[in-house]
Amino acid sequence: MGHRGWHMQRDGEVLTLARRWPPRFDLSVETRLPRVARKGRLAHQVRQDLWRALQDLRGFSPCVSLRETPEGLVLRAGGQLDGAAPRAVAEARIAAVLEDRGNRARWIG
Repeated sequence: MGHRGWHMQRDGEVLTLARRWPPRFDLSVETRLPRVARKGRLAHQVRQDLWRALQDLRGFSPCVSLRETPEGLVLRAGGQLDGAAPRAVAEARIAAVLEDRGNRARWIG
């Protein structure tokens, strides 16, 4: 258990951040980002923005995974969902967070 109750694990080129361990991605969306020096900080920022966007989704617990590739980072955001919710709507909300220009500028800045 790491920073304020969040689990963070590095496994080779993959960093995973989750409240509950083991992490579960019942919902997920991927995007690509350029490399950043502080991947843990990026994961926490994405997690915070996900929570703000989906906190009304009952039973949702965010998870973020970052995988380093030669082209940059593949970011997978989503999380565990212990309740009924329209999956397509929830994943569209996650995608909106990941593709928001303001968010992306802040995350990689």
